[in-house]
Amino acid sequence: MNRLMQVAGAIGMLLAVRQGPARLEVPESLKAPADEEVILAAHATGVQIYVCQAGADQEFRWVFQAPEADLTDVTGKKIAHHFAGPTWKHRDGSEVQDKVVAKQDAPRPDAIPWLLLTAASHTGEGILSRVTSIQRMHTGGGLPPNANTCAASRNGKESRSAYSADYYFYASKH
Repeated sequence: MNRLMQVAGAIGMLLAVRQGPARLEVPESLKAPADEEVILAAHATGVQIYVCQAGADQEFRWVFQAPEADLTDVTGKKIAHHFAGPTWKHRDGSEVQDKVVAKQDAPRPDAIPWLLLTAASHTGEGILSRVTSIQRMHTGGGLPPNANTCAASRNGKESRSAYSADYYFYASKH
């Protein structure tokens, strides 16, 4: 049953991409520039990594460190890896490192925000070398642990929160 749900979700994502970004129901603040188009869509599953640290006010809190996720295509085949930077590395060897330009709370209260990112640097000659923008949408999970679980006794300890998301990679239409 789980595999059937994965395939159904993948088909839905593929159909959304084929219909074009305007039909993805993208919040206005997270829309890619009009002169860009989706060149790759992938589903990610992995973790958001947090570390318990004291802030300038000496209060302990969970601080985001990095993502760690595998991205799969519509057939469920691993095509890329997502890690600190934020960076995405495709199986063809190309990489893109991006920076966040817009953020919006996810519709689900148990999920990390949706994002719009813009390319900061590229490595390699594959598909990600063309990427200009990335959207992170349809997130699930990934929030930091409860604040009261971070105290002096846990200073420097890491926590990994499972998450999933859909990523849409954009490039110039020209």
